[in-house]
Amino acid sequence: MTQTKLPEPETIQRFFQLMRERGASDLHLSVGRPPALRIGGQLDPVRWRILSERDYEALLSPLTPPHLWERFVAKGDVGFAYEVEGLARFRVNLFRHVRGAGAVLRMIPPKPLTMRQLGLPASVRKIASLPDGLVLVTGPTGSGKSTTLAAIVDEINRTRNLHLIAIEEPIEFVHDNLEAMISQREIGTDAETYADALRGALREDPDAILIGELRDPETIEMALTAAEAGILVFGTLHTRSAAKAIDRIIGELPQRWQDGARSMLSGVLKGVVAQQLVPRQGGGTVAAYEVLFGSPALGTLIRERKTGLVDNLIAAGKAAGMIRMDESLQELVLRGTVAPENAIELAIDREAMRKWAASQVKKT
Repeated sequence: MTQTKLPEPETIQRFFQLMRERGASDLHLSVGRPPALRIGGQLDPVRWRILSERDYEALLSPLTPPHLWERFVAKGDVGFAYEVEGLARFRVNLFRHVRGAGAVLRMIPPKPLTMRQLGLPASVRKIASLPDGLVLVTGPTGSGKSTTLAAIVDEINRTRNLHLIAIEEPIEFVHDNLEAMISQREIGTDAETYADALRGALREDPDAILIGELRDPETIEMALTAAEAGILVFGTLHTRSAAKAIDRIIGELPQRWQDGARSMLSGVLKGVVAQQLVPRQGGGTVAAYEVLFGSPALGTLIRERKTGLVDNLIAAGKAAGMIRMDESLQELVLRGTVAPENAIELAIDREAMRKWAASQVKKT
């Protein structure tokens, strides 16, 4: 039997070129299926053969730092950034699944988008001027949290003379030093864990620290302590709303720490930006946002375990630039950007959104 010829080393480069030519955001490589591009939110197969394990290794092992390839072989999951000079930077995730190996390679713009280019609510600009405290950017996987944080860091970089340390896995957007001094550290390359990197960062005279993911109790506790000590701390979580983000921060900690952490969080939480991507009518996606700012009233709700009332607090803070997720979705429906059924599916209060959508139909 004739053995399938292995792909040439430049094959993966041709896939990258195809991504740029066709406006794809991601390249999916999965053993047992042909490669596919994500274009306008939809997966579009590439005209190529069904990927074998040998194809997978030939395509991806040359891109992967040797120590990370060893980790992937041993543990079945690894992430890193890869740059093609003159083309783009890519966030690469390698993983194992039931049929074999898989990978997703996301194309990262050469420079971070500005807050205006990204379409962030104008009130989010306040976050970039905060002197201290904790800011959470939350949303499901793939909702653009890293892109939003990059835009906030870009705003800080353009307007403030300070030292910001970014701890990421992997580094996606590379920031030039403008007004600020930006030190970027990558998990797996510059430090073993977020906790290790954060511990080091606290000794490096930071004014601000970005933590790519608040994923374990030690990192969360150190983030709260840093914010309480007067450092501006940014972190991400995987929740769909501001209220859930508060609950997640506390819930990730051991029971014996929770009362103390609740008290700390009530004093240091200065803002939450929750976001999710919604299918856009005509193709692609658009972001819906929820924005919450810290206040004495929010601190009271956190201490008294009444996060169920956060939505009411956001509604009352509209004049201060706060935005409810469901109101953001409604605005997208009214503009004709998003279909009502998609807004209902992603609403925090689906029943209320369903009634609102029905009332809009009656008006027409």
